Amino acid sequence: MPQLDVASYAPQLVWLIISFVLLYLLMARLALPRIADVLEDRKRRREDNLSKAEELEKEAEALSEAYEAQLSASRATAHNQVSTALEAAKIRHDATIAELETGLRLKIAETETAIAEARGKAMSDAAGIAAETARLAAEKIGGIAVDSAAAQLAADEARKARA
Repeated sequence: MPQLDVASYAPQLVWLIISFVLLYLLMARLALPRIADVLEDRKRRREDNLSKAEELEKEAEALSEAYEAQLSASRATAHNQVSTALEAAKIRHDATIAELETGLRLKIAETETAIAEARGKAMSDAAGIAAETARLAAEKIGGIAVDSAAAQLAADEARKARA
């Protein structure tokens, strides 16, 4: 095996040094600058992305605050509108109730007047009926002939005496 031959160590060491220097120069001049550029590009993109993320986060916070303010204002407006609508409905309700009460009072008054008139008429008719009944009873039972005017006069006097 040539690797273990002591007489060939010197040329092998020379070639090892030449190979190492060539590989070192290739790595230092070609591969490492490219790797460094890629790493620098990644670092720059990461920093750009982080700064963009911070800007977007600030923008999102501002939008969130604006949204919350708008939502709060909308809620306050809706609450005011609901309160106003409820108040207007209560006023309309009270007006309708007052109008109905007035109408009912008028109908009650009209009905009471009609009842009083009907009662008066019924009482006058009752007096006439009572007078006619008394006249007929006097004729049938007692055989006394009484005219209608006299019977009516007697019924009217009896009614006045009771009142």
